[in-house]
Amino acid sequence: MKCLKIFILLSISCSFSVFSQQKQNTEDIFQIVNPDYKLSPHTGMTKQHWKDAAMYLLEGAFGYVNSLDDPMKFPKQPGKSYPHDESRVPTEKLEGLCRTLFVAAPLLKENPELVINNIKVADYYRYQIGKLIDLISESYIVPRAKNGGANQNLVEFGALALSMLINPEVIWEPLPQYQKDALAKTMLSYGDGPTVDSNWKFFNIFVLSFFKDQGYTVNENLLVEYLEKSLKHYRGNGWYNDSPAYDYYSMWAFQMYGMIWSEYFGNKYYPEIASKFKENFSGLKDNYPYMFSKNGEMIMYGRSISYRIGSIIPFPLMGFENNSNINFGWMRRIASGVIKQFFTHPDFIKDNVPTLGFYGVFEPAVQNYSCRGSVYWMGKAFLGLLVPDNNPFWTAKENNGAWESEFQKDTVYNKYQGDSEILITDYPNIGASEIRAWCHEKVKDDWQKFRSTENYNRLSYNSAFPWQADGENGEVAMNYVVENKNNKWEAFRLYTFKKFENGIYYRDVVLETDENIKFSLADMPLSNGILRIDKKNSTKPVSLRLGHYALPKLDKEIVTIKRKVKGYDVTIIDNGKYQLAMVPLLGWDKAEIVKAKGLHPESEESSVINVSSNEISNGKEASVYAILMLWKRSGETWKKNELLPIKKITSSGNGTVTIKIKGGIENNIQF
Repeated sequence: MKCLKIFILLSISCSFSVFSQQKQNTEDIFQIVNPDYKLSPHTGMTKQHWKDAAMYLLEGAFGYVNSLDDPMKFPKQPGKSYPHDESRVPTEKLEGLCRTLFVAAPLLKENPELVINNIKVADYYRYQIGKLIDLISESYIVPRAKNGGANQNLVEFGALALSMLINPEVIWEPLPQYQKDALAKTMLSYGDGPTVDSNWKFFNIFVLSFFKDQGYTVNENLLVEYLEKSLKHYRGNGWYNDSPAYDYYSMWAFQMYGMIWSEYFGNKYYPEIASKFKENFSGLKDNYPYMFSKNGEMIMYGRSISYRIGSIIPFPLMGFENNSNINFGWMRRIASGVIKQFFTHPDFIKDNVPTLGFYGVFEPAVQNYSCRGSVYWMGKAFLGLLVPDNNPFWTAKENNGAWESEFQKDTVYNKYQGDSEILITDYPNIGASEIRAWCHEKVKDDWQKFRSTENYNRLSYNSAFPWQADGENGEVAMNYVVENKNNKWEAFRLYTFKKFENGIYYRDVVLETDENIKFSLADMPLSNGILRIDKKNSTKPVSLRLGHYALPKLDKEIVTIKRKVKGYDVTIIDNGKYQLAMVPLLGWDKAEIVKAKGLHPESEESSVINVSSNEISNGKEASVYAILMLWKRSGETWKKNELLPIKKITSSGNGTVTIKIKGGIENNIQF
């Protein structure tokens, strides 16, 4: 193993924030030893470095294992994550066991004698698997009751079945027959049962598939039913719908499961179904890569964001496709870039275990179904090690793909995704990617409290600007908040997509607590930002705020600059890495800098530009709100035509807004 742990990273990837460099973090940080910049000129990473990264992750977990009896149980992170009582501890242990096995299984396939912390890794997992069916063990998992529903045990048994499917020689075959039979009974009690109408169906699918492959009698009718229902989630261009959301589960769940299932089981037993999954998988190569930044950074977007690098698993699995049209050098560049984004970040590891958060601990991004061991779901990324050494995914020279062959400076690129109604936007000037997608979930119906939150309800999500949580005093980033009838600031979340036309993304939105407050929204991505033209469709006076993306405080104070360009007020903030500018055009009363603490995933302190309008107190009712939300790298000079790329903006009585952009482009915004 070439992985080496150090206290201070000597060569820090450009993909993570300066803020992290200033922190006094004593945790070990992953270092890329002997980088190969000939094969991988952008990241230096080869397949060996992926193995090193997997070992780095697994060594941290095995730091809690001093004997075969020690469970994969890690320090609880304060907050909403479970367990909150002893009843959930067996499931917590099951998560730690089955999820770290995602990392271990590919390594054990190559080296069954692997030893970590003086523990033979294969012996440990087989021993712990045996304890799951041992009635007197504290790790014992009770079989599903006859009328029991789907729960977290199903999820983890599905994960265990997947690992056994890809590496039965090490994980399954050495088990004594009585353990195999008992394990089949317990796991099938969950697999041959109810599920959730989402990617969860694959947990049943893998349990049923594995035991069928091992010669056990399984409910094949249910297996086929869940397979066919899973295929019905497909919406084209590589996107599956996760009932009802779109997020990384569309890729690391549906797409990864479909490809792994087909490769290791489906091709043999159900070739027609496998061919459908593989056909759907082929659609992602032309779209999903555009969702990552030029430097190979993923967007902070959607639930379970603590799984982080799990997002990359479709890229190496493309190696199972016999497709010469895939730019494998770009696919590996993205995937290795995401590994570096997190593994070389000082806040990623705490107590030798990845945090629940994005970079470091970030409670607003944590869901109540997660425990500390949940983060090892990211280990799915290392299933890419199953792709052979001589595969073009590993042998192609790294390149920046569309960023160097397709994109041009001072231009913006939109990729509308069709039936999924997703818009992916790429900004060559700063090398950032952006996404707009579904959100329509009421807080009162959101019993798990994640689909109605900032994980989904932002107007857009950008790789350069991770989302900031809303504050109780109206602090908001990349969304509207409205002062509701309870005198509290309420974020928009009930969006309805209308159309994507002439480079403009149209949505309607209504305030959850007051259906009389309605807006029509129009987002127009520009080369250096976004032009927003939003129309209020109700006559009820409102007090509202709109926020730009937020900037974390890095190694110095955030600077504020005020300018005036052709009569328009310009507000700029600069944190030493990026500059953000806001230019109100129509409807807004004022702009202000709002400082926050504890709301940003990259820094304890942050700032955001908010604009506000108070029709209730000022008596001025606006029907159209227009604003420029712009950005640049720090140190670059703003030209006047960059701060005001609009030549003329007029609003007619019927709500149509005409925009003339410098350079001769004219757009009529028709809601």
